[in-house]
Amino acid sequence: MGIGACALGLAATWTTGPLATGIGAAVTAVYSLVADHMRPQRAGSHAAALLRTTAGRIPTFHQLDRPELAGVHPAEGQHAQPAPPYVERDAEPLLREALTQGGFVLIVGESTAGKTRLAYEVARSLFPRHAFVRPLTRTALAAAIEVARRRRRAVLWLDDLENFLGADGVTPSMLAGLVQGRAGCAVVLATMRSEEYRRYDAREESRLTGSDRDAWRVQREVLDQARKIRLARHWSRTEQHRAAAHRADPRIRLALQSCDRFGLAEVVAAGPELLAAWENAWAPGANPRGAAVVATAVDCRRAGLRRPVSRQWLQELHPPYLAERGGPDLQPEPFEQAMQWACKAAYATSGLLVGNYSQGYMAFDYLLNTPRLPPVPDHLWEALLGRVGPADAYDMGLVAHQLNQLSRAVTALGLAREGGAAGADFLLAIAVGDRGWPRQAVRNLEEVVRRRRADLGPGHPETLSARHQLAFFKGEAGDAHAAEAAFGELVADTTAMLGPTHTDTLAARHQQAYFAGEAGDTRTAVRQLRALLEDRLRLEGPDHPQVLATRRSLIWFSSLHEDLGGAQLQLGRLLEDAQRCLGPDDPHTLAIVSSQAALAARAGRADEAEVAFAQLVIDRSRVLGPDHPHVVHTRLQRCQALMAQGRTAEACELLTQVLQDAERILEPGHRHIHLARLMLGQAQE
Repeated sequence: MGIGACALGLAATWTTGPLATGIGAAVTAVYSLVADHMRPQRAGSHAAALLRTTAGRIPTFHQLDRPELAGVHPAEGQHAQPAPPYVERDAEPLLREALTQGGFVLIVGESTAGKTRLAYEVARSLFPRHAFVRPLTRTALAAAIEVARRRRRAVLWLDDLENFLGADGVTPSMLAGLVQGRAGCAVVLATMRSEEYRRYDAREESRLTGSDRDAWRVQREVLDQARKIRLARHWSRTEQHRAAAHRADPRIRLALQSCDRFGLAEVVAAGPELLAAWENAWAPGANPRGAAVVATAVDCRRAGLRRPVSRQWLQELHPPYLAERGGPDLQPEPFEQAMQWACKAAYATSGLLVGNYSQGYMAFDYLLNTPRLPPVPDHLWEALLGRVGPADAYDMGLVAHQLNQLSRAVTALGLAREGGAAGADFLLAIAVGDRGWPRQAVRNLEEVVRRRRADLGPGHPETLSARHQLAFFKGEAGDAHAAEAAFGELVADTTAMLGPTHTDTLAARHQQAYFAGEAGDTRTAVRQLRALLEDRLRLEGPDHPQVLATRRSLIWFSSLHEDLGGAQLQLGRLLEDAQRCLGPDDPHTLAIVSSQAALAARAGRADEAEVAFAQLVIDRSRVLGPDHPHVVHTRLQRCQALMAQGRTAEACELLTQVLQDAERILEPGHRHIHLARLMLGQAQE
């Protein structure tokens, strides 16, 4: 029996009791709609789940009588209250105009801003006879697109678009094949949290140099195709005035009383109330097990898992969270009671967990923005990796890499590659190189480049991207001459295939100049960087992160031929700009601090350099993690400053520990290991 049929059977016979935990409005089929599983796309995959009627058909918008069926946070229980009255938003005219034009429309806003409700109300009024094609899992996406393509009129509904990006996710070609030439007949309507959308800001690309930039760009290209509608969390006075007409509804009335602190939709969705309930539940005798279950679900999402987790997983994974807070001393409630509490709706809107027994549970997204959440613990990460499939492991690896958790990234992407996840071999090679194994990365990337040349052609953007990473890690492995030559060829090819102003062309020019300087040809590096900076200022503006990075490289190589004092003044101004544009903890900002400390050492101010490097070790360890190769190198630079001051005993003690850590972290023969051994020998003489 399929999960949809099972859910329908439950809905028909359900009354009360502990097993009712989490059965939401969408699964009770109150309005004759259920989640019905289609045939799996391939052996071993998750079943392709689309929202269907009890007769097995794809519904039209006219049949969607409850916004919960579109993804609006559902009321809990079989006899749940109706959704709150809809209040027209200021963004509605823009959305109507965009949807009338057809194509791909994306609503972006903070959690609980009201994105899905706005999309539901406007699309339902415009397209009552359009098929409502909603994939319930990412693996159902291909089936959903095929259904939408075959229908005369259809809306592909991608609520929480971030869950449909990545391995087996939406691609630009998928969207083009669906909407091109079908104005008004095929519409893609999606929503996305601002926190997720910010990951694809153009400035973020600079953070991915030498990382998962290839996958980021594919996903960014998807977003670039959309017409964006921004929705503010805080309601305008006009919107509040419209809401006042619905004061008879207690949820609207309560929200209007809180508009000075929260958005109206935020209160209607009970975000602040639910967050407070979670925080208060840890008290002894309250709902500490429920709080631990919620913490587990929150961290599953923060770890990169984009699909619901089963009730069994929550039961198996939550005990360490409970133990960390006191275990039996908290007088925890039984698991069934914990689940009932976690799924119970606040103001009959949403619970801390969203979902149901059949489809699984996800943490209410409002909780993901809780301030000062600790890192996802090892026990959860390891337990998840032992349970997930290749596509989930790919997502987890991406998130780990973006958080500079390089060991986790390598492990997760290794599992994804073994399972055949598309693109995992490329991203794994990059993560291996970033972790401090550049020669291994070169070997892996040579195979990726060979295969992409054969399958896609030498000028394909994916081939060029793989060549970029291969050249970069050749330089990281210590062969600056080979890296410079490879980037020289790449500059010519990207210019011919993508154009002289393309981001990839500019990035290749930067690396060509950088490795020319590393190979000893600093005058060529300065000349190339000056030309590049002029182009980047014109194309990207003075505050772009890559403009700041180009300025730093230019100052550094110029300082080898010019007055150090002038270089130090320029670096000071650059640091002010970086702190203003990027913040004090951005890796680009920390790289400028590193250059400042190195210039101080070259100027003979070893004491100043030592203090700066000591602080930089702390800052880089916090931002990048203590085992990042940049941290190892900064520790070595601090030891050099100590030796320059004559503090050899202290330097020797630190170098011994650095060498042990470097040999544990980095591949054998890494240049940092070689330098550590050389310095230790000098300190011991």
